[in-house]
Amino acid sequence: MSKFWSPLVKSLVPYVPGEQPKMANLVKLNTNENPFGPSPKVIEAIQSELNDSLRLYPDPEGESLRQTIAGYHNVKPEQVFLGNGSDEVLAHIFYALFQHGQPVLFPDVTYSFYPVYCGLYNIEGKTVPLTDSFEINPEDYKQPNGGIIFPNPNAPTGRYLGLEHVEAILQANFERVVVVDEAYIDFGGESSIKLVDQYPNLLVCQTLSKARSLAGLRVGFAIGHPDLIDALNRVKDSFNSYPLDRLAQAGAKAAYEDEAWFQKSCNGVISERERVTEALEGLSFEVLPSKANFVFARHKEKSGDSLSKALREQGIIVRHFNKPRISEFLRITIGTPVQNDALITGLKTL
Repeated sequence: MSKFWSPLVKSLVPYVPGEQPKMANLVKLNTNENPFGPSPKVIEAIQSELNDSLRLYPDPEGESLRQTIAGYHNVKPEQVFLGNGSDEVLAHIFYALFQHGQPVLFPDVTYSFYPVYCGLYNIEGKTVPLTDSFEINPEDYKQPNGGIIFPNPNAPTGRYLGLEHVEAILQANFERVVVVDEAYIDFGGESSIKLVDQYPNLLVCQTLSKARSLAGLRVGFAIGHPDLIDALNRVKDSFNSYPLDRLAQAGAKAAYEDEAWFQKSCNGVISERERVTEALEGLSFEVLPSKANFVFARHKEKSGDSLSKALREQGIIVRHFNKPRISEFLRITIGTPVQNDALITGLKTL
């Protein structure tokens, strides 16, 4: 701690990202990256941008990409906001839409960046406990608030909330913004984007990091009523008018234009998720129902901490959260068939 730090910085508790270890022959199943890689058309699109145009600023509005995303999701371009990864989009959401003098509600077991944003922007946050089966209960969100945010499917649990339950939350909170964070929606869920024209208080956030295999490119977006998008643009243009570079815009657009690759990738993850789930259950794990590209599981006898450490000794990295309610669980990213075989074999030896 330095004397030059501001009082805010002294009080911050930063987000801790998933480990990126530098180990040979590593089976990396800890950060929910897609194992199947991006579309070859993405690589081609990025390579086509590697020319003299890099001396010029990119389109600050990302008009072409916004049109592509809007067309894909059957909304208007003015309903789309782009950001440097969905984390930046979420940060702008907290700053632009959640300061109402009442607490922002989010689940007690959820994406751990939410309380970090509350601390950064001096916003009161209030956790709403998941049920005993780690599900979101819409009835619990019928209380005074300054906004609501939750992932769907939830992270790290992987559990999915059906659209009828999302609507129940929306209908009980007409006067507040409800943000549905859909980083993992393409692995088996139904997007709330189809509800945005019915609910002006709904904002849906997505990323290209997971299902479209572009975690290294950093592209995220939000879709909602134009008034909400306008608020995000005002914050963006007061912070960084050029969040997406030329390469990112070109690659993201190409990813959306290769639907066949996208579907093949998602189906591959879903198939492997089912296989891994069955194998884990056969090894005496309880596995929560998942609609994400990971599973959340705990063993009936062995602790999550001991299993995580023992797997690491075998060169297999999974995510262990030493937090209340979930300290016995492991979050295991779905990898390639070879990686998943290594995981299953490693667990059998334990």
